Amino acid sequence: MKTVIVFYSRTRKTAHVSKTLAKQINADTIEINDLKDRMGVINYLGSSLDALRENKTNIKPDTIDLSDYGLIYIGSPTWASKPAPAIITMIDKCDLKGKDVILFSTMGNSGGLKVVERMREKIEARGGRMVNSFTIKTSGKKIDELVEATEKILDEKDLKIYGI
Repeated sequence: MKTVIVFYSRTRKTAHVSKTLAKQINADTIEINDLKDRMGVINYLGSSLDALRENKTNIKPDTIDLSDYGLIYIGSPTWASKPAPAIITMIDKCDLKGKDVILFSTMGNSGGLKVVERMREKIEARGGRMVNSFTIKTSGKKIDELVEATEKILDEKDLKIYGI
C-alpha cells in the first residue's frame, strides 16, 4: 500500500515535519501551495480570519489524485485553532472514500487538537477514516529539534505499522 503525505506550510515548519515523516516511512509528499500571499503581519492577520471563517483559497495543485494511495497523511499548521485555508480547500476537493487518513497539526503552543478534530470531521464527510493523529509544538524549535520531535512521535504513536 502506497503512502502519501499532503501538507501546507507557510513558515516551512510543517514542511520539515512532513519531509521527516516521508523519509522515515518511505512516503511520497505533495505540498499544497496557497496562491494568496500569506506572508507579513497584515497578510497573516487576514489569513487567521480566513482560517476562522474556513474561507476557500486558490491552491496549486488545484486537484490531487489519491487513487494510488491506501494511506494518506494530511498536515496543516494551526491558525486561530483552525486548519490553514489551503488544507480546507484541498480536503474539500479530494475523493477520500474508503481512505485511511492520519492527521497532524503543527502549532506554536496550542490549538492543534482543534485543527485535527476539524480535519477529521471534513475527511469523514468525504468518506475517509481517521486512523491516527498527532500534534507537534513548533514554537522556538530549530529544524533539528523539529526532526527529533517528529521521530519521537513516530515511535510513540507506532506510525510505522500503518501502510505495511
